[in-house]
Amino acid sequence: MSEQEQADLRLEFARLKQDHADFDAAINAMIATGCDPLQIQRMKKKKLAVKDRLTRLEDRIIPDIIA
Repeated sequence: MSEQEQADLRLEFARLKQDHADFDAAINAMIATGCDPLQIQRMKKKKLAVKDRLTRLEDRIIPDIIA
């Protein structure tokens, strides 16, 4: 993997990490205001999708080394 690809992956990882934190804050705000449980569940599903993407990116950034 080239240095540019590595840098792009790290940048996307940082952006997704921020998105994940934003979803967390939004969900907490929705819970605090007594928002519709279905909307909260949808937000949690989107947050989980971001988390899954973060995991896949992390696997690409950090090579799997067999010791």
